[in-house]
Amino acid sequence: MLTPTLLALLALAPLNLFVAPTGRDTNAGTKAAPFATIERARDAIRAAKPADGAEVTVAAGTYELARPLAFTAQDSGTAAAPIVYRGARGTRLLGGKRLGGWRPVTDAAVLGRLDPAARAKVVVADLKAAGVTDLAAPGGSPGMELFFGGRAMTLARYPNEGFLKIVSADGPTKTERQGSKEGIFTTDSDRLERWSAEKGLMAHGYWYWDWADARQAVASIDVAAKRITLAEPWHNYGYRKGQWFYVFNALCELDQPGEWYVDRANSLLYFWPPTDPAAAAAAAAGEAMVTVQQNLVTAEGLKQVSFEDLTFEGSRGHGLVLNNCDDVTVSGCTIRNLGSWAVSANGGHRVKVLGCDITATGDGGVSLNGGDRATLTRGDHLVDNCHIWAYSRWNRMYKPAVQLNGVGNKASHCLIHDAPHMAIGFGGNDQTIEFCEIHSVCYESNDAGAIYTGRNWSMRGNVVRNTYLHHIYGHEGRGCMGIYLDDNFSSCDMIGNLFYQVPRAAFVGGGRDNNIANNVFVDCTPAVAIDARGLGWRAYGKDDLTAKLKEMPYTTPLWSTRYPTLPGMLDDEPMAPKGNLIARNICVGGKWDGCEGKAKPYLKFENNLLDADPQFVDAAKLDFRLKPTSPAFALGFKALPIDQMGLYADPARASWPVVSEPRPKPAKP
Repeated sequence: MLTPTLLALLALAPLNLFVAPTGRDTNAGTKAAPFATIERARDAIRAAKPADGAEVTVAAGTYELARPLAFTAQDSGTAAAPIVYRGARGTRLLGGKRLGGWRPVTDAAVLGRLDPAARAKVVVADLKAAGVTDLAAPGGSPGMELFFGGRAMTLARYPNEGFLKIVSADGPTKTERQGSKEGIFTTDSDRLERWSAEKGLMAHGYWYWDWADARQAVASIDVAAKRITLAEPWHNYGYRKGQWFYVFNALCELDQPGEWYVDRANSLLYFWPPTDPAAAAAAAAGEAMVTVQQNLVTAEGLKQVSFEDLTFEGSRGHGLVLNNCDDVTVSGCTIRNLGSWAVSANGGHRVKVLGCDITATGDGGVSLNGGDRATLTRGDHLVDNCHIWAYSRWNRMYKPAVQLNGVGNKASHCLIHDAPHMAIGFGGNDQTIEFCEIHSVCYESNDAGAIYTGRNWSMRGNVVRNTYLHHIYGHEGRGCMGIYLDDNFSSCDMIGNLFYQVPRAAFVGGGRDNNIANNVFVDCTPAVAIDARGLGWRAYGKDDLTAKLKEMPYTTPLWSTRYPTLPGMLDDEPMAPKGNLIARNICVGGKWDGCEGKAKPYLKFENNLLDADPQFVDAAKLDFRLKPTSPAFALGFKALPIDQMGLYADPARASWPVVSEPRPKPAKP
């Protein structure tokens, strides 16, 4: 029920409401008498239906969400009268529960299982007494997690860093590469006896391929044989000798600061805080939070609403889920410490994620899926000027910082770094990736691409331009790709990009109609690689590619006008790498040509500067701008807008300045 004071305010335009940690939801929502929750402010706007929009000012402080903030179409503004939810730096919306009541461990049985060095350091909290009853266990998602001081803590594991190796794959069904289908293998660790007493022990591994990981329960351990048997279902690809894994969710391996473990049978959380000495006091002084809510914000059919300068953190799932929304903007926000994606937008138009800091997500950063492929209607979703790093904490593969799907969406001016696999993934039509900076990705995988797509002939009109990719090496320095067009993907323009120390910098896996033009390659091995897999080992993929093509109206005037080489493709050696142009590129150091011999007759090379000094301003300091006298200009090369690549200063940036250091080049084993 609206109070007389609030009714009087509603006569004013726009409607201004206030939320503060000291407020009450029975208040009027004024600056002097603020609400306690954003949910209450939403309901007041919903009831008032203000003709001139509304602004909700959320004071600095920490707000534990009792449930996800849910918005529907009735919470929308209009273009002339938008609705804004605006925080201050330090306004935190938590989907978790902050824990207190830490005490030293006194249970003799627990102390006996702990590493001797940990016994005086580990503290324990009673989750049931704290009101946390859903203790979802880890698996395909992280379940309940612990964060301390705004940082993700580590579920107790061995080894603490890096991996163990599979010595032999011992399942009865043998496969190639010394593998087997069943999850039965040996390792050379001397710690299996410790693990055999653990309940709920799990293993995370790259079991067969370097680009496919999975977390699986341990069914049994044969200490004498040093053999581990995983619980079914086993990994789709199987297991093989030499691949890598670690074990986790083990109380006996809680042996360093920052590790934790949950005894679910007794609702107890054990934790070695990352501060020392006096662990119990440190835990009380720092903020320890366990995740409770699945998502922080959900919106369905919402329009003309902005979320500004807010920190979203501590969910088991997503930060913001925006379904079928139009003109919803997330600006200047910090989104961190989540179990899944920071922002997931499906359907709708013009969802914008601007100037945000995104880190420590269990899956990827921003997933934008908008537009209709059959009609080539654009979604015009945008992620711009965002800093996204240390993501894919839990599901390590194919969870990029940015994923673009649908038609006509864009990623621009983003700084992306420190991830085990991809930086940007895209699919669909007319997607644009531009002015980004990407480094230190794919550090835990091989046969992977910093920017990746694949396996569809109808996904046309995509552009990667004016982007700086550098210091990308693959796991153990064994190689990956910069821009990776996998398995006959066709029609992507790679134009005006700068590559430094990127293996297989521009890689086309048998596809066609791709332009690799006006790029600079420095110390890449090789700079350009195009193969003819469709004429060889991957000829079997033609039926699938054809079926996907025929799902789209690719011969209609709309499609044939937009993509003129597409309608006659099936009659023109469709599996051959035709129509690829490699022109006006600069290559220095490393290796230029990594193209397969069978592919070369189909390729067109022209005006590439390969054997002359391009005259960089200062290559030793990684200043790859060209001097005016560069011979590349005579070949038609256009100067790259290097100073525009990456983040830019803006009042809406969540933080500034931003500094990131590349990971060092790993030594090959």
